[in-house]
Amino acid sequence: MKILAPFLCLLTVIGLVFAASPAKKPRILFFTKSSGFEHSVISWKKGRPSHAEKVLLELGARQGWDFEFSKDGSKFSKDYLAQFDAVFFYTTGNLLEPGTDQQPPMTAEGKQALFDFVKSGRGFIGTHSASDTFHTNNESKKGPDRYVNHGDQADAYVRFLGAEFIKHGAQQVARNTVTNPKFPGFEKVGAEYSFHEEWYSLKDFSPDIHVLSVMDAPAMKGDEYKRPAFPSTWARKEGDGRVWYTAMGHREDIWTNPVFQDILIGGIRWALGEVQADVPANLKETAPGAYTNPPYVEPKPPAPAKPKAR
Repeated sequence: MKILAPFLCLLTVIGLVFAASPAKKPRILFFTKSSGFEHSVISWKKGRPSHAEKVLLELGARQGWDFEFSKDGSKFSKDYLAQFDAVFFYTTGNLLEPGTDQQPPMTAEGKQALFDFVKSGRGFIGTHSASDTFHTNNESKKGPDRYVNHGDQADAYVRFLGAEFIKHGAQQVARNTVTNPKFPGFEKVGAEYSFHEEWYSLKDFSPDIHVLSVMDAPAMKGDEYKRPAFPSTWARKEGDGRVWYTAMGHREDIWTNPVFQDILIGGIRWALGEVQADVPANLKETAPGAYTNPPYVEPKPPAPAKPKAR
């Protein structure tokens, strides 16, 4: 026993050191390059951080997460992404091009590095215009091709995320039915929730998504919503990793809404692997009409310019 005593003391000291060491905080990359339209909620025009970033800093302080904010797509690589536990997109357009914000674009290799990063067991979170990113065949925003489902031929990012944006109508209050109240973040939401928001009409849903809420499109105003109910928030597995998306997030007041924050925190925690939840495919059961897209409406020609007064 005398011989073992020093070793036991050493093990005790080692145990106390590890117990006293703070746990490593999960790191999340919040990526907001806008090759298409740049939303005001993620704009750096008035200095950093943006409105969404300020909210995430507050949530991170409460949840024990560290955020890195970037619009630089050129950084995407296996080595760069290795420092993160999850990547969070609020993006638009073809990120392989400088586009609207003229921030450095991703490379095709960087795009693949993102897929590999998640497949290896990491997380991905997408809000709002993350679905207005990497459109299949760079289809025209106003043309009829925007209303076609591409199935297995959709862009790899669309299949990865779970769907892509068609169009949105006027901002309005829409009712969303919760389809899995046990999923992290939905426990206190109730059977449904409603917000005044810019609601996306979506298409090309990946058949393996686990739908978390469904939007009551038939009750909404606008041609964009003349269709059966369709998913607004979902989760899916990508290899060993986890993908979570919600169509919400356009308006600044949404980001400070406690219900949205509950849903978002739950999604981030699941994507990070901090909480567990099964995500079996349930699209057919929860939104059987999801593949029926709204009718294409020919855009109105611009009004003729008024003659200048002499």
